[in-house]
Amino acid sequence: MYQSKFGNLDIDHLYEAILTLDTKEECYRFFEDLCTVKEILDMAQRLKVAKMLKDKKPYTEIVTETKASTATISRVNKSLVYGAEGYHLYFNKISQK
Repeated sequence: MYQSKFGNLDIDHLYEAILTLDTKEECYRFFEDLCTVKEILDMAQRLKVAKMLKDKKPYTEIVTETKASTATISRVNKSLVYGAEGYHLYFNKISQK
């Protein structure tokens, strides 16, 4: 079982809440209440950056298409290479659909 570096009971409750959501509409409603619009857009941007990095797109193309800073792209790349493999879990599940 994976052991997070920052897990605690409050984060466990957050993830349990997310796991109860069944539809995209439920996700929209939950995250609109939970997060600011900027937080949601930032998470979506990082996911798009991760996909483009996985697809071996150059930084210049990623900056142009996503408007992400090179610091954000670098942080996402670090997660892809050295992180907890969360992005990879997502990409693998999506590719199986």
